[in-house]
Amino acid sequence: MKKAVIYLLLASALISCGRRGPEPLKLVNVFPVEGRQGVATDGEFYYVSSSTALYKYDLKGNLLLSNENPFEGMTGPLNHIGDIDVHEGEIYAGCEWTMDGVIDNIQIVIYDAETLLYKRAIPWNKNTGQVECCGLAVDREHGRVWMSDWVKGDHLYCYDLSTSEYVGKVALNPEPVLQQGIYCMKGKMIISCDDGDADKDEPDNLYIADMYDHKGNLKVVSEPKVFRVMSDFKKNGEIEGLTFNPLNGEMTVLANRGARIVKGVPKGFYEGYDKEIHELYVFSK
Repeated sequence: MKKAVIYLLLASALISCGRRGPEPLKLVNVFPVEGRQGVATDGEFYYVSSSTALYKYDLKGNLLLSNENPFEGMTGPLNHIGDIDVHEGEIYAGCEWTMDGVIDNIQIVIYDAETLLYKRAIPWNKNTGQVECCGLAVDREHGRVWMSDWVKGDHLYCYDLSTSEYVGKVALNPEPVLQQGIYCMKGKMIISCDDGDADKDEPDNLYIADMYDHKGNLKVVSEPKVFRVMSDFKKNGEIEGLTFNPLNGEMTVLANRGARIVKGVPKGFYEGYDKEIHELYVFSK
C-alpha cells in the first residue's frame, strides 16, 4: 500500500480515537537505545535524541550513527535537546540552554537525517509566552512546526516552515502537565505527559487535541482528551518523546526507567537499578 494511503488511514484512526476515547494500540516490541529524550522515524530508520547527542538506528534497534557534538556551529550556548521529528530528510529538534532552572536561547534546530549534522535553525520568538521547549512536531499538512513547553504546558506554539515566522499559539484546557513529546497529524496533536507518579506505580498518559477549527484556522482553545494510558512500560518511570511510522502506522514511544526523577532531573536510582535504562516501545493496531 502506498505511503500516502497508509498515512491517511492512520490519520482517520486518530480522528476516530479522539471521539471514542483511549486508543487500543497493542505493544509489539521493546528495545533499548542510548538517548533519553526524543524519537522520530521516517519508516526506514529511528532517530533518537539524548540531551546532548543524536543517534540513528535501523528498525531492528541496531545503532548505525551518532553525533555527540550536536551543538557545534550554532549561535549562542545550547546544552539540551528535547523530543524530535523527521521530515523530508531532515531532523527537527527543540534545543535550548538550561542551567539551575534558567532557560534561554530556545531554537528549532534542523539536522541532516543522513549524517546527523547541523544544517540551520529557526530562532524562538521571546514574546510568545513560551519559556521552555521539551519537544516539537512537524505539521506536514500545513507546512508548520509546533513546540511544546514542559514548564508552562497551557499552550502549544506554531512556526511557519517556509518563512520561519511565528504563526500563533493554541491554548490547552485542561492543561496536560509535564509535557514531554508531541506528534502532529491531520491537525491533531498527540501529547506525551510524565503525569504519572512512579513512586506510586502510576502510569503516564498520552493525550490528543485539535489544533485547527473547521475553517482551518488555529483554535483559540483546544480540549485535550486521553489518547492512551501507558500502562505497558516494564516499570513506570519517565515517558519521553513519541512518533508514528508513516509506512505502517506503528506508534513508538521512548520511556526511561530506573532513575528517580525529581523536577525533571534524575536523582539516584530505584531499588534494583544502578543506571537509567532508555527503551523504545513499539505499538500497533
